[in-house]
This record gives sequence, C-alpha cells and structure tokens, in this order.
Amino acid sequence: MRTDTGKTVFLKDYAPTPYRAPHTSLMFALHPTRTVVRATTLYEPVGGGPLELAGDGLSLMAAELDGAPLDESAYEATPDRFVLKAPPAEPFALTLVTVVSPDDNTELMGLYRSNGVYCTQCEAEGYRRITYAYDRPDVLSVYDVFVVSDAEGEQVLLSNGNLVDRKVSGGRLTAHWHDPFPKPTYLFALVAGDLGAVTDEFTTMSGRKVELNIYVERGKEPRATYAMDALKRSMVWDETRFGREYDLDVFNIVAVSDFNMGAMENKGLNVFNDRYVLADPDVATDQDYAGIETVIAHEYFHNWTGNRITCRDWFQLCLKEGLTVFRDQEFTSDERSRGVKRIADVRRLRAAQFPEDASPLRHCVRPNRYDEISNLYTSTVYDKGAELIRMIHTMIGEPRFRAGMDDYFARFDGTAATVEDFIGCFSIPDPGAFMRWYEEPGTPRVKVAEAFKDGRYTLELTQVPAEGASVKPIPVRLALLTDTGAIDPAKATVTGGEIGTGHIVLTDRVTVTVNRLNAAPIASVMRGFSAPVTIERAPDEARDLTLIAKDDDPFTVWDAVQRLALSAMQARYDGAAIDETPLAAALGTLAANAGHEPAFRALALILPTRQALIEAIGQNVDPDRVDTAHQGLGASLGEKMRDVLARLHGAPLPPADDVSADAAGQRALRNAAMQLLASAGDTGRAMAQAKNATSMTDRLAALGALAFTNAGEADEALATFAREYDHEPLVLDKYFAMEAMRPDAEALDRVRRLMEHPKFSLKTPNRVRSLIGAFAQNVAAFHRADGSGYRLVAEVAKSLDKSNPQVAARLLTSFSDVRRFDAPRREAAADVLADVLQTATSSDVVDIARRLTAKG
Repeated sequence: MRTDTGKTVFLKDYAPTPYRAPHTSLMFALHPTRTVVRATTLYEPVGGGPLELAGDGLSLMAAELDGAPLDESAYEATPDRFVLKAPPAEPFALTLVTVVSPDDNTELMGLYRSNGVYCTQCEAEGYRRITYAYDRPDVLSVYDVFVVSDAEGEQVLLSNGNLVDRKVSGGRLTAHWHDPFPKPTYLFALVAGDLGAVTDEFTTMSGRKVELNIYVERGKEPRATYAMDALKRSMVWDETRFGREYDLDVFNIVAVSDFNMGAMENKGLNVFNDRYVLADPDVATDQDYAGIETVIAHEYFHNWTGNRITCRDWFQLCLKEGLTVFRDQEFTSDERSRGVKRIADVRRLRAAQFPEDASPLRHCVRPNRYDEISNLYTSTVYDKGAELIRMIHTMIGEPRFRAGMDDYFARFDGTAATVEDFIGCFSIPDPGAFMRWYEEPGTPRVKVAEAFKDGRYTLELTQVPAEGASVKPIPVRLALLTDTGAIDPAKATVTGGEIGTGHIVLTDRVTVTVNRLNAAPIASVMRGFSAPVTIERAPDEARDLTLIAKDDDPFTVWDAVQRLALSAMQARYDGAAIDETPLAAALGTLAANAGHEPAFRALALILPTRQALIEAIGQNVDPDRVDTAHQGLGASLGEKMRDVLARLHGAPLPPADDVSADAAGQRALRNAAMQLLASAGDTGRAMAQAKNATSMTDRLAALGALAFTNAGEADEALATFAREYDHEPLVLDKYFAMEAMRPDAEALDRVRRLMEHPKFSLKTPNRVRSLIGAFAQNVAAFHRADGSGYRLVAEVAKSLDKSNPQVAARLLTSFSDVRRFDAPRREAAADVLADVLQTATSSDVVDIARRLTAKG
C-alpha cells in the first residue's frame, strides 16, 4: 500500500510529457495472487530526456527495449517509479513485465477480485498499480489487450473496445480486445469471471448494430432488465438531444459488489457498483430504479463527454463530470418530470455542496492545487460543476447551447481538453467573468429588496460575493405575479443588468421598476433555481403563502414551503411561539391538489432536513434541540393535517411491478403522508403497511416511519425485516442504514453491535457506507456531547486507512460541519482528528484530516 502522504500538485505547473504513447499492448495471465502483466508501449519522442513512468507498489520482473532485454544499468526501477535513462531518439517499444496480486488488493484500485471476479478500477491513478505508465489523462493510446485464463476457469474475459479473437490453446483461454479510439490509462478496464448476462441489440441512428451486454452474478440476470432498458433509452436520447452516436460494435456493463465508486465509464466496458444495476420490486425501491436510470445514463453519456473528449489534467475533472451530470439531469428531466427533477437536484446541492463550499474542505470547481486527487471527486466538482453548465444553457438558450456543444465535439474529439476549450465554444458575453465561477470557491448571495409607493414597484437585486471572491454573472429567472397573472416583462424597466429570455444577468446590482400598478406584485425570484446562490430576503409569510398558492414554477413553490417550514422549525429550536396553522393549511391544500404531480406533492410534504436547520442556525448548534425541533414540527403538521393526510394515504395503490415515474410518484405521496401521520403518533398505518406491503418501496417507507419516529414497534419490525432479507446484500444495506439513522439515544450502541453482525465487513464499501456513513449523518448521535460518536467514525476511518483509504477519507468528510456546533463538541472533534492525523499513513486520509484541522 502507499505510505507516502503525496505532494501538492499545482495547475500552473502543468507541462505535456516529453514522449507520446500512441499504442499499448497488454497481456494478462490471470492468477488470484500472481497475475503477470506484460505491457508493451510504443513511445514517440517529443522533447527527449529520460522517460519517467509512475508505479504504485509494483514488482518489476523484466524490461525490454524493442524486444531485447534491457541491461539493469539502463534504467532505475522502484515499486513506485520506472526511469529509462537514455531512450532512443526515434520511436521505440518498451516492454515491462510486472506481477500483481488481485486477492491482496483491498484498496480496490488497479486489478482486484470481487467475489471471485477479476475487475479493475483505474480512475484516477489506479493503472499505475498494474504497470508502469504515464498515468495521466493527457496521454492517449490505442489499446490491444490479451486476457488469458485457464480454459476451465473464467469464461467471461472482457476489456475495452471490440472483441477481435477468442481461442483455446494449450489449456488456456485467450480473448483479444482492440479499442480503436485513443484513451488515457484511467479508462482502461478488464473483467474476468463466471458471470451471467442479459443481452440485447441497439440500432444507431446511422443504422449500425450494437451488441449490448450486462454481466451480473449468475441467477440475478432478471434483475438487470431495467438497467438494459435504461441503457437503450439513454442511447436514443443522446442521439436525439445531442446528436451523439455510439461508436463501437459492443457495449458492455459489469456489476460487481465491491466497488469504491458508483460506476466507472471505461470505454466500451462500464463497471458498476451492483446497487446501480440490480433491481426488481421485491428488493429495490422506486428511488433505486431512478438511481439506476441516472447512473446508467451518466456513464453512457461519458462516452462522448469524458472518453472521446477527455481532460487534459485532473484539475479539469469538472469538464467531464459537471458536463455529464448536467446531461444526465436533462435526460431524467425529459424521461420523468422536469420540475420534480430540478427540486431533487437542488435538494442534493443544498445538502452536500453548499455545506462543502462553507467548510474547511471547500475548493474551486476547477481547483488550482491538490494534495490527493481522489479527494476531489466531490459535490463541488460534480453538482456545482453541473450548475455552471446549466447557467450557460440559461443565458444563451437551447439552440445556441446545442450549437456550442456541436462545435465542442467537432473541435476536440480525440483530444484532452480544458475548461477554457469548452467555454470558448459558446457565445457567452463575458467568458472571462464567467470563468470566475470555476476559479473561485464559495457560494454567492443575492440580496432582494422591494419597495412599492404610489403605484411604482421597485425590485433591487444585489450580489454579495463569497469571502475572498469577486462578482460573477448570475442569471436570475424572474416573474412578477399579480392577481391577474404575471406582469409582461416589456412593461418593466431594468437597469444595471443584461436582459435575456425570461432572465436577467446580475453582476453588481440590478433594479427592476414597474409603474402604474394598483398593488405590489409578488416577485418570484430565482425560478427553476437558475444559479447556485443563496437568496437573502426579508421573511414574509404572506408572500410565501401566495407563492405556494399561485406560482406556476415548481421550484419556487417548493422553496416557499421550505422557507416557511424552516422558519417554524427554527422558532421551535429557539423556544419561540409561532402559529403553524397557516403553513399546515397551505401545505394541506397543495398536497390535496390533483392538478400537481403526485411526486411534486410528495416533495412538498417532506420537511427540511436537520442539516438545513443547522445551516440556518449557523453557530453553537445544539444537535439535541435540532432533533427535538425537527420531530416537533413533524408531529404538529401531522396532527393539523391529519384528515388530508389520511385521505392521501388511503388512495389506491399502483401495482407493485409498475415502476414508472407516475406510479413512483403515487407511492411517494402516500408514503410522505404516512410519515407525517406517524410523526403525530399514528403508527398503526405504518405497522400495517410494513406487514402487508407488496413492494420494497412501501415496506421500507413503513419501516422508516416507525424507526424515525421512535415507535415502539420499530425494533420488532426491523428485526423481522433483517431476518427475511438476510440473503440479499443490497437490502441488508438498507437495513443497516435505517438502524444507524434512528434518532434515539441507543443509536451509538446499536451501531457498535451491528459492527459485530456476521454480515458486516469493513472490506465491503457498500456495507461501510450503509452503517458508518449513515451513522455520521445521524445528527444527535454523531455529534454526541461526550465525543463518542466522533470516536466511532474515526476508529473505522483509522482501520480503513490501512486497507481502503478512499472509503476512510470519505468517512472523515463527515467532520466538515463540526465548526457549527458548540465549543465542547468542536474540541472533541479536534482531538479525534488530531489523533487520526498523527497515525494516518495514506495520502487520502492525511489530506482530509490536515484540511479539517487547519487553522483559519
């Protein structure tokens, strides 16, 4: 394993390599503990000098130059570095033979085995754990890969590209794969094992036939049919919306149970965490189905935004990830509901990225430095990165955005590009100013001020940049609502900002004025959440109630509900008296309005999170009072809305095997109503549903209603559930997470007991995330006054630092909001993190611990 803490890498220091590597041939002789890798790479001199290649824990067996053995004096080789001292001045072939042990690879980077299946994960720097190479994204190579196993052993032998040949000779099975498209090392993949498959075919828009395969554990093939359907819909959508056609003869997906990430877009051979492939109504929820659809689409869309055009360096990670997240968001919006999807994305952004942007872990969307690249796979890069693409789309409109994308594909296909390359393809008025979104961290604020006098209405929007940042262009979608509808924009006078189609571009300050009005309009600001900013506006219950009743923008309606609910929750936290009846009445009317989509109404019924309340309070937060306030508001609204909630929960159930968006919305609405009723003490409905549910969605929702309201029946119901699904790993993950998230005093002891459960293992990332990761999101339990919650998570992180540092580092990010709590908790967390920093050996963990403990 790596024991160095790495060194800081700076964007300003980027330089191309002195050698190109246009072709690579790899031969793998598979063995669980001694896989021999023979890598022959053609190098072409560009600048000359020594050839320096990266490795990570490698054992070099042989080295050849143009087929002849190299004298040991001609090179230097350590486990982490290979240097050819005096390469030829003409193109040459360097062959390096290494040996690796897949079974001993607990970091799940490079070549490893998952339940007997060989698989790889090379992004970002895993390829160097297989062989020495220019392991960086700007070196593109055409690959030929030969995978060799015993003829009686692994029968599925996969790599990137198209299958050239498959033959048995001398008791050995060999598969030869050729990928004609140059790619960087991080996109290399290999899978070998005894796997079942779901197969299909897709005809591209030019008439080419593409073979589609999804490989899974034998016996689970029926659970991959939805993933196959999602793949085919993704392929159609990318042709229609972006004009992108698939380019190989075959597209393969493999699902494995041990995987650090959600999925990986390796060219022609996507490798997935099996939670994003396997589903049927008995074991998967509607949320699981939606997640599968999103992740399948995301990885497929990477074929063009990530693979055909990759990143020049890892600082440009947002170029492929932010853009591809935007594309998968648009896919889901077109396939399901645009309004519901937008709200879901904003919830994710506010829950993860906004806190990250205000924490010691904050960084730019395109950073200018990093210590450990694995720690930059963050919400800022992915989610905020997608918001920046969306702002471009908002400011220039769909036709010009599509034209810009076409230009990007035409100009940069087959290259490693930068953010500047991408921005240069779009007609943005001030690209230099827009680049500040990429180059500066933090969340801007927009202050809203209104005045109405003598028939004259004035709306003033003022930008307040984040600390240390500068003013940026902010597209603000806006409508002024009256009793007779929205005011015609032509009647408004705008000063200080550019006017677009349905939006204003705010820089420093914008003033909107409308004359000759009988009454002040209601300003619907930041419609569709048109920019990743926070809005500062004087509280006004009447205004928000009007927006809930009259606005036609789903996001602004939902956001008005959130503001009122958060205000009520904060009043409870402060011990202040507030009348919650108007909120309950408005919410009840909204929830009962069949003119709204069921999924939208369900989102409206979900209370703001505890994390949202913590962010609103700001400093010296008491997590126990947060829990009390959150549960108290749920109980109050559940009681006040009892009749309408009971009617919603009593609505007819769609068939369990109907996993359409409409059916999912109906179930979500019923279950959101049930949750509020349970909060008010009506747990009988949840108990009955837990016993009689015919879908995992409804059963899990019922169990959650019992567990998260501390119902007396919860223990028995959860124990029964765990026994029934003891043989289903993905369902057990849900059980572990639910137990860890229960908001009661026993949470810490319960988690420690579950760590001794025979089905819990630190070697399985999904299980660690479901128990320890979920516990770290349990506000009162993780932030216990005695620091025991911190110590538990730190203990696990320290254990994983030695075996899977990526997962360990992710766990430590849970400490990023400790600064918001009182001094004793901050001190307890600081002591725990100091201990982690003292003992950590991996660059992943050292990087996070150091940033969390840095002063200032």
